[in-house]
Amino acid sequence: MIRRRSTPWIHRWSRPIIGGIATLGVLNTAYLTYLRFFAVGDSCPTQTCAVLASRYATVFGQPLSLFGLLAYLAIAVLALSPLLFKGEDSLSTRKKLEDSTWPLLFLGTTAMLVFSGYLMYVMFSEFVFGGRALGWGGICPFCLFSAVCATAMFVLCLLGRDWDDRGQLAFMGVIISMVTLVSTLAIYAPQQETAGAGTIGDAQGNVYFLVDATSGESEVQLAKHLKQSGAKMYGAFWCPHCCEQKQLFGKEAMKELEYVECGEGGKNAQLNTCKTSLEAAAKQTGQAPGFPTWSVGDKYYSGRQTLAELAKNSGYTGPQNFKNEFRVCRQP
Repeated sequence: MIRRRSTPWIHRWSRPIIGGIATLGVLNTAYLTYLRFFAVGDSCPTQTCAVLASRYATVFGQPLSLFGLLAYLAIAVLALSPLLFKGEDSLSTRKKLEDSTWPLLFLGTTAMLVFSGYLMYVMFSEFVFGGRALGWGGICPFCLFSAVCATAMFVLCLLGRDWDDRGQLAFMGVIISMVTLVSTLAIYAPQQETAGAGTIGDAQGNVYFLVDATSGESEVQLAKHLKQSGAKMYGAFWCPHCCEQKQLFGKEAMKELEYVECGEGGKNAQLNTCKTSLEAAAKQTGQAPGFPTWSVGDKYYSGRQTLAELAKNSGYTGPQNFKNEFRVCRQP
């Protein structure tokens, strides 16, 4: 009697595991995408925000996490869709679907691995130890988690089935890796477009963000009114939402604001003043304040505010045809 060879457990469970990891990746990137579009007051608690808002975190004007979300969704669908076909009548359909999706899974996870590897190189060489060195504060846990997920899915694709032609598989891997790397380098080609833009940086002169939106008369008048009324904006040079707040005002109007630097290492940082004010804000609002935090009159407002909200809360009665809308900030 001929004994059937048992199927290795990794071959039986590779797709569910890949699908599970991809689902975790979806949750991770969905959270980052939510923060990018719908910033809340405490969404910028550490210097990690400088990494998440760097030029590497924006592609074609959209958050990189949005593209990561789509990529993880695609991997989850490719991995799990054949598992929906159960029963004897669906075995043939399931087998065909598995055979057609395995190469796509390999190509997709290879591209994600190479792309994540490049971003890990950038994070450590530029933000942890390099020119924008933030030490261990430059490590982005969300980015690191995504890289681990990409690596795990790639390994499971290699081990998760008995590949018939490993030579062809290696050739496909080399090609997709080269295409991914060349495309990545082209997308992230160095940009030095600082001329004509307002800059935000640290005390050493390192520029973190560029404010390139122009100000209308309404933005300038509101900024002057806020300053005259004693309103203050508390923020940090590494905080993307602080830059986005200034982007709403525009590069001309932001110079009129009463801005208090709270980031250690920031230009003219007022750490004691920030500590006192943020503690007062926490006591008043009942929650830990994030950046930016506004002090308007005798009240505190945490998180990025619309210009209409600032006008209302400060009693501004001037022109309010504000022209600027939400825009992410660029890095040089």
